[in-house]
Amino acid sequence: MVKPGLPKLIATDLDGTLVRSDDTVSPYTHEVLDRVRAAGIRVVGATGRGPRLTGLTRTDIRAAEFLVLAQGAWVIDQSHPDEPVTLHTRRLSGRALAGILADLEAAVGPLSVLVEALDYDDAPLWGDRDPTWRYPVVIEERPREVCVAVDVIKAFARCADCDVDDLLATAQRIVPPEVASVTQAGMNYIEICPPGVDKGAGLAVVTQSIGVDPGDVLVFGDMPNDLPMFAWAGWGRVAVANAHPSVLAAADEVTLANDADGVAVFLDKLLSR
Repeated sequence: MVKPGLPKLIATDLDGTLVRSDDTVSPYTHEVLDRVRAAGIRVVGATGRGPRLTGLTRTDIRAAEFLVLAQGAWVIDQSHPDEPVTLHTRRLSGRALAGILADLEAAVGPLSVLVEALDYDDAPLWGDRDPTWRYPVVIEERPREVCVAVDVIKAFARCADCDVDDLLATAQRIVPPEVASVTQAGMNYIEICPPGVDKGAGLAVVTQSIGVDPGDVLVFGDMPNDLPMFAWAGWGRVAVANAHPSVLAAADEVTLANDADGVAVFLDKLLSR
């Protein structure tokens, strides 16, 4: 169960959690988040989206003072909107990524791979053009050797012949944590990130900068990439009803699905205590 009273900070995942399946955030959700912030509770968007989607992320969670992007590799303080400050950045070496991909392909067969190497808004991804990619994005087709010739923010990998959860389990078995962290966020791709990078570590950067204890943090999520922040946050962990089974199992409570504004409904009730 979540604690009595109110948390000092709430952090929420976006896609599949705060954002509905039509890629919108309801006016009701924005209004509730504004009231959360007016109550003195800090608001953080914690997402797998990389810095190339910073503008979209700001639109989807306007009340956020901080953004934890790229699974925790990129942390932005936007409490002063005219002068946002990047608090933390991490990259994965291209050489390490090349080795990881070679080991994975030896285990599961050919992979479709995209890398996020550029950090400006609306930057393209590089790699294999894949028709299964759900979101509109500019993809610059580049051979693998070019994609791994630079350090990257993260990489996406898909196996046509295996389930994404099975691919993740294989990657977690093969890839040492000191080489890279691997997760999946619900797009049929695993994500390969710098070592030590996850949403819990990204949120720790935020809380250390403002003096908030993890025991005072409430988090919302839906996919395995949210599990590290569920393990880290101490005030409460809430899954939306459409969440992955692993997230439902880790949650203290389950709210309505993202399409029913589950995060906002939960917070609205919390504020009315």
